[in-house]
Amino acid sequence: MDAFLSGLKAIVDTLGATVLLPVVIFIIALILGARAGKAFRAAVTIGVAFIGINLVLGLMLGTIGDSAQAIVRNTGIQRDIVDVGWPSAAAIAFGSSVGLWVIPIAIVVNIALLMARLTRTLNVDVWNFWHFAFIGSLATAATGSLGYGLVIAALMAALALLFADWSARAVQQFYGVPGVSVPHLASAQILPIAIVVNWVIDRIPGINKIDLSTETIERRLGVFGEPVVLGLIIGLVIGVIAYYNAGDASTVISKVLQTGMTLAAAMLLLPRMVKILMEGLLPVSEAAHEFVRKRAGDRELLVGLDSAILIGHPAAISSSLILVPIAILLSIILPGNRVILFADLAVIPFIVAMTAPVLRGNVFRMVVVGTITLAAGFYVANALAPLFTSAAVASGFTMPANAVQITSVVDGFLWISYVVIAAIQNLAVFGLILLAAIIALCFWLYRRNTDAWERAAGAGEPVEASQTQEA
Repeated sequence: MDAFLSGLKAIVDTLGATVLLPVVIFIIALILGARAGKAFRAAVTIGVAFIGINLVLGLMLGTIGDSAQAIVRNTGIQRDIVDVGWPSAAAIAFGSSVGLWVIPIAIVVNIALLMARLTRTLNVDVWNFWHFAFIGSLATAATGSLGYGLVIAALMAALALLFADWSARAVQQFYGVPGVSVPHLASAQILPIAIVVNWVIDRIPGINKIDLSTETIERRLGVFGEPVVLGLIIGLVIGVIAYYNAGDASTVISKVLQTGMTLAAAMLLLPRMVKILMEGLLPVSEAAHEFVRKRAGDRELLVGLDSAILIGHPAAISSSLILVPIAILLSIILPGNRVILFADLAVIPFIVAMTAPVLRGNVFRMVVVGTITLAAGFYVANALAPLFTSAAVASGFTMPANAVQITSVVDGFLWISYVVIAAIQNLAVFGLILLAAIIALCFWLYRRNTDAWERAAGAGEPVEASQTQEA
């Protein structure tokens, strides 16, 4: 069995998300009854779209990361907990003893909940199962028990499906992605924070009137409020902050302009890539609807995808870029913080993208929610860094020079990780039972009153395929 699981994990690692996803989509489309030719074309189109998304993301995140690291260097801050980034966290997760088992565990959990009619989401985002393995590896490091880690990984797989179902209609309506949900744990975990903060802001006179949605900005500023121009302006500002002392005048001007143009390009190209993705996903969504209709009437089946499909929206990009210098400032001023941000500053778009439907694309509120989430995340990272480091060492990860401990914004800053570990460390077996009971209660409440939960996540009516449009 271990040899089989090792081979399965090796295939996932070798193929990567952009190849693995089309293969999974093709197989699922055939199972759902789509014609082979149609399924093949849909799978290839989805793969091409994700390659396009990743190319644009690589360009954008590379620029943000370089700018952020330049800002960090300008501050001269030194910390002993180093942010090693999500690729390292993923390698640690899949390299752990939990990572060996996480794919079959997550698939079994998903199928069981679908058959029990407790979820509508079929999670095809196999690559991102590493988030479940990562929290499970922290649990194993905390207790020394692989069993604890496997149970936690299973609970996290279930929790991701709950978040996906809960936010599905809101995501579909706001982003124009019919038939889709987002079981990306690192992105969905911000939803409860966004709902609470939004409720508080609604009750603060004056503040509750601030509306900085990209539509409002474009209407008031004309051409200067258009997404591509807005991306240019924000990029130029970040470039000036990052590179004002990068060398002679020509070097500074070059770096600033390159930063601005890159972010302008991301604002324009990411929505185009998502449109191609939806073109490929539509036949799969139709096949899923027909499959379910024949067997379960009007029951809806959602395709669970990576939150990368969301971050092309101007509100998500704009708020994320504003949060980069804020995150660096927080790392300097927060009392007791030992974390220096480095590799994962570029993933802030993934952290905040799911807030857009809840906050109706209000960039001001998204920045407020993002700031609160990141501020709390620093303290989570400080608390979890010893376990993060232990899990890394156990998986054979090579520690960076001069780093006493390590972390990452994904998943080292997540409140979910902290709650899970605190429950295990302080309540032992009872903590596991309590976590399972809470997730089960959430599923039960959701099934009892889906409308209330979906309204809490900003949902309206689900969009039809014909309503899909560029973000």
